[in-house]
Amino acid sequence: MADNDEGTTEERVLQSKRAATTYQILVEIAKRQPAVSQQEIADAIGVTAQAVSDYLQTLIERGHVNKRGRGRYEVTKTGVDWLITQTDTLREFVDHVSEDVLDNVGVETVIAATDIEEGDTVSLTMRDGVLHAVAGSTGSATAVAVTDASVDQDVGVTNFEGVIEYDIGSVTVVSVPPVQEGGSVTIAPERIVELASSHDLVAVDSSEGVATARAADLTPDIRFGTEAAVKEAATKGQDVLLLVVNTRLSAYTDTFREHNVSYEVIDPVDDR
Repeated sequence: MADNDEGTTEERVLQSKRAATTYQILVEIAKRQPAVSQQEIADAIGVTAQAVSDYLQTLIERGHVNKRGRGRYEVTKTGVDWLITQTDTLREFVDHVSEDVLDNVGVETVIAATDIEEGDTVSLTMRDGVLHAVAGSTGSATAVAVTDASVDQDVGVTNFEGVIEYDIGSVTVVSVPPVQEGGSVTIAPERIVELASSHDLVAVDSSEGVATARAADLTPDIRFGTEAAVKEAATKGQDVLLLVVNTRLSAYTDTFREHNVSYEVIDPVDDR
């Protein structure tokens, strides 16, 4: 068994049956270590026990597995790193299939902005962070309705063409001191009211954020699952005012940078 069959990352994961088997065997070893039955692995992945033995020998030679005695094996750090690399690549591929491939052949649910009949060509637009369909093909993105719908009802659409044109939203992050440093009372409520007037949604994280919103007589639109919800809202065209205790600030800014979400951080304490 040659040691140079791994190839590039994508070839290892998606194009090589040998690499796929190696991946499965390493996963099974990691699940069962240190007491590893070659027959159990063979039964689990559908190969012979002799094949498992051959793969194990190669994995030991590559430094991916250590043998600790008869029937006792452990995945090394090198082996774990290889598994992580392959898993990340598989995850990227699955995301690509789910988001870029299946979405184009599947059925999406949108909101009817006009009366629509099954079979109609519709134009898709983004309104308030929600996809809407208008009967006709005048828009930059079109689809075909698979159900009937009246205005404001949900309607299924498929056969997407074109690109939906809309502006990505942004996030204004208000850094709220923790209660030990004064909390919400250090922030002028009128400043929060002013900021909220130019945003579509208000989100809070932590009790300090809730108190800051209440002092400004604002009812938050987002209170739970805030990190993911704010990112999702911005990518769907919504401008979000986020009130977050400053000890949690980096968790949000890291997420925004990772997903290319535009944001600015404001310290309203300095405005007083």
